[in-house]
Amino acid sequence: MVQTLLVIDDSMDIHRLLDVRLRPEELVIYHAMSADEGLQKVRELKPDLVLLDVELPVRSGFEVCQTLKLDPALADIPVIFLTASTDIHTKVQGLELGAVDYVIKPFDPAELRARVRAALRTKRYHDLLSARANVDGLTGIWNRSYFNQRFGEEIAAAQRYGRLVSLVMLDLDHFKTHNDTFGHPFGDRILQVVGDILHSAVRTTDAPCRFGGEEFALVLTETPAEGALIIAERIRQKIAATIFRAKDANIPVTASFGVTCSEAFGIESVSVARMIQAADGALYRAKNEGRNRACLAAPPGVAP
Repeated sequence: MVQTLLVIDDSMDIHRLLDVRLRPEELVIYHAMSADEGLQKVRELKPDLVLLDVELPVRSGFEVCQTLKLDPALADIPVIFLTASTDIHTKVQGLELGAVDYVIKPFDPAELRARVRAALRTKRYHDLLSARANVDGLTGIWNRSYFNQRFGEEIAAAQRYGRLVSLVMLDLDHFKTHNDTFGHPFGDRILQVVGDILHSAVRTTDAPCRFGGEEFALVLTETPAEGALIIAERIRQKIAATIFRAKDANIPVTASFGVTCSEAFGIESVSVARMIQAADGALYRAKNEGRNRACLAAPPGVAP
């Protein structure tokens, strides 16, 4: 997988030079000419590495680095400072803010490539370990720990920037009965198939997660409530149409769904707890209304 790098520097000559010097590394390189443009591109692109000039106009590279490290969604992106200064105090200040390295201008080509290569190698290992820790071992989709982190980030973006996020909660109907009647291997097979269905039904920007036991959650970015309900219904139909065999018989498996969206709450009142509570309430309404259906949560303060 090709890694990405963002250069934030107010000198076009530096951008051109870095393009040439780093060409052998086969990276995708993006460019920003100011602190504000750089921060915007980091949020949009989530690059694997940022090369950041210390002496930017208006806002210094130190301020940019501090902003990145205070944002949970961006804090793990490594930063290498670019500077013409050899002052020890400057280096110490940058490292204490969370930068991983310094490259002194003018660049030695071999040293530049070696430092960039080392930072990207460390980032790749970190991503692999993080992904492994956040994947559910049975279903192969994201686990509860990842859900907590990712949904928290999406809610923070909804609160700060008004971004849209929908939450779908689903629970397999009569799962305990299936487990008790046909054995845990059969139950595990159901969970694995449902995990595959969820993974194939959403975009790469979304997050299908095993919430716990036979309950799953979908974090759907930039998706209104109506769109989330359509996705839930599509998944519901696919689960119901899947043939599960046990003891030479076809065993029907269904799921119930609850759906909510951040737009129902507004920037001031949306929160992780309130959205989970709303989706969970809609899910149990689906159970009470006969199971194997998807229900949209009523707006806050309105009876379902």
